Amino acid sequence: VQLQASGGGLVQAGGSLRLSCAASGRTGSTYYMGWFRQAPGKVREFVSAISWSGGRTYYADSVKGRFTISKDNAKNTVYLQMNSLKPEDTAGYYCAMATKPINYYQALEYHYWGQGTLVTVSS
Repeated sequence: VQLQASGGGLVQAGGSLRLSCAASGRTGSTYYMGWFRQAPGKVREFVSAISWSGGRTYYADSVKGRFTISKDNAKNTVYLQMNSLKPEDTAGYYCAMATKPINYYQALEYHYWGQGTLVTVSS
């Protein structure tokens, strides 16, 4: 399985970005797709996740109401729409895939990772 994240960039505070993560290879066992982020000097933290079959969504409190995760099963792609961005959202954003039920907020339990895309929010 390969995950290709894209869509990062530089945006002013209050702006929006949409991240995409396209999965290829043996994707038939996808259970969760998740987004995590890691700022310099900080640990990787959970942002959002979606169950692949049922579409149930989960969010970190810090992004709830501002970020929206969605998916396109036909394209094997997950999206993260980020609105009302804040400087503290600045980080590398990574998508991940789990192929069985896990604690969706635990990075270590995901099975595959994308390379990350950088989001920089200026004040």
